[in-house]
Amino acid sequence: MPPQLPWLEPEDPLPSPTTAWGPSDPAPGLLAAGGALDASHLCAAYGQGTFPWYGPGQPILWWAPDPRMVLPVSQFRLHRSLRKTLQAFHANAHCEIRVDHAFRAVITACATKERDGQAGTWIVPEMVEAYTRLHEAGYAHSVETWVHGELVGGLYCVALGHAVFGESMFAHTTDASKIALAALVALCSHHGIRLIDCQQNTRHLASLGAREIPRAEFLVHVEKARSQPPIPWVFDPVYWDELLPTKTPKA
Repeated sequence: MPPQLPWLEPEDPLPSPTTAWGPSDPAPGLLAAGGALDASHLCAAYGQGTFPWYGPGQPILWWAPDPRMVLPVSQFRLHRSLRKTLQAFHANAHCEIRVDHAFRAVITACATKERDGQAGTWIVPEMVEAYTRLHEAGYAHSVETWVHGELVGGLYCVALGHAVFGESMFAHTTDASKIALAALVALCSHHGIRLIDCQQNTRHLASLGAREIPRAEFLVHVEKARSQPPIPWVFDPVYWDELLPTKTPKA
């Protein structure tokens, strides 16, 4: 039989992420159920490498997977096609990256985007409200792709000091979410942030340079990174220099 899953009351702290269900259990990485989604609980959860993920009709479920998917900023894989897209975007006066300009619009678009033919369901309305409050508290951010004054793609993330946790992306036009991710990578690179948490292993993230690391290694990173002062969440076009050198390589 699988171990009993801890049930949390709203005031209860999360158990240690090292107690999450293991590979032989029904849901590897599942840590606890219940609790609360207020800003203080969410900050405490991310500060110990844990995140909420659940569907409609389910209680809040908390996860701490092992291994953990992360994107080392210095290893971001800028494929030739994306490099050309970024160069064209950067050169177009009608294209821009904005940060925290339309957070609710970004998370709402992420919640309703199509995933394998089905509408996204894990960003339930309670999550939209919770992360919007977290944004208002200064711990959740959106990186947005704008073209001709229209929001066409973006992502949102959580940040505690230098610990950055990616959440979800959306695109209304080709490559708009990849442009936002590249902008996040450039922003992080400029400010000396080493890793972006990706939570779960996907083929798309792996193609961009993400890889799995042991949970223990990830927790050490989070402990060190969250103690660093927060960065300015503003995107300056000069940050593209982190990804687009003056002389484009021949890849």
